[in-house]
Amino acid sequence: MSGLARLLAMRGCVVSGSDDRDSPVLDELRAVGVAVTVGHDRGNGADAEVVLWSPAVAEDHVELVAARDRGAQLVARSLALAELARIRSVVGLTGTHGKTTATSMMVQVFHAEGVDASRLLGAPVIGVGANGHWGDQPLVMEVDESYGTFGLLVPGTLGLLNVEADHLDYYGTRESLEAAFAALADRTTGPVVVWSDDPGNRRVTSRVARPVITVGRSHADWRVSHESVSRRAARFRLSSDEQELEITLGVTGSHNIANAAVVAVLALTGGVSSAAVIAGLRAFRGAPRRFEFRGRWRGADVYEDYAHLPGEVAATLSATRAAGYERITAVFQPHRVTRTLALASEFGPAFAAANEVIVTDIYRAGEPNPTGATGELVAKAVAGAHDGMVRYAATFDEVVTALDQGHRVDAILFLGAGDVASVVGMLSGGLDP
Repeated sequence: MSGLARLLAMRGCVVSGSDDRDSPVLDELRAVGVAVTVGHDRGNGADAEVVLWSPAVAEDHVELVAARDRGAQLVARSLALAELARIRSVVGLTGTHGKTTATSMMVQVFHAEGVDASRLLGAPVIGVGANGHWGDQPLVMEVDESYGTFGLLVPGTLGLLNVEADHLDYYGTRESLEAAFAALADRTTGPVVVWSDDPGNRRVTSRVARPVITVGRSHADWRVSHESVSRRAARFRLSSDEQELEITLGVTGSHNIANAAVVAVLALTGGVSSAAVIAGLRAFRGAPRRFEFRGRWRGADVYEDYAHLPGEVAATLSATRAAGYERITAVFQPHRVTRTLALASEFGPAFAAANEVIVTDIYRAGEPNPTGATGELVAKAVAGAHDGMVRYAATFDEVVTALDQGHRVDAILFLGAGDVASVVGMLSGGLDP
């Protein structure tokens, strides 16, 4: 919501809001004129004519109840995004993972073209600016599937990165989730570009009634070849029957190559020059919490990554292995009780590229836990599919102890969408840059 608040403030709206606790994000919002209150109270936003909320906010939240009582107009985030899409043509990037990364790449591409595009995504764009910005056409947007957020959105163009089982507490089944992505593609008014190597994407596109542009390593309209990765970079060739581009990224990983390929084709089909595509992707230096290098500890490179789905975990660890790391420790914090219960078994093979796996307890994100599930569900699934050492360390203190007692490694990855990376600050002796 911070990006949306910033964007609306830049557009001239008077914006206020509240959050549970203070943070640097709130300071940044205050700096652009957003009045932010710490803590929730009926009196917050008493003068607001329109009240927006995210799906994470319960309908009986004290401030929503107060807004209803005084007759304010309540607007769900999904409707707010749909209204923005009526004002600005949306260049959307969607999928169950990689959205922030790919959207950041697209912002860099438009920046290289000299276009001050509007943007709305989940993290700042390194080298460009904040996660929300009201500029010129188009609106480059991270298109989020959680809780049906994209259900009313009509993009102008769309890049589909991947589709993996997620948010099944809302969608119920994988088929329902995939149907929602297919409906999004069908109502997009312009080109839809799809990474066709992804099995979920192939199932989605089989439901789509309109033509799509495919990108993949073979049997696609645009083909990726001549790939090479190192610890801090990746290179590949992107070619169609009429055009060929040599692309260099300042990040590693075959998953980033896939993201970049979709972004490149989506930009080219929208009329962006090939020179801007190449320059913009070269300028991309990653997104916060996406294989973010944190420093070195006892000779090992330490990374933080937002990966919290089996496919994301597998992609990040495979990229780490391909970048030349031979001894890898993964510290994983399962995210949400519902997700852990639904996907625990699928995490088993996801850690194949790690030598050692440490699993913490679940980051519940406010969800109830009526069965008392713990991260040990994931640890047992990984142990059943893994030849290396796997241990369950429920608390962060136990994680630190396990790392202190561990063998010498080349890389340590803190994986998860919760607060697992706070362990970095607990490591004895601290990090070297």
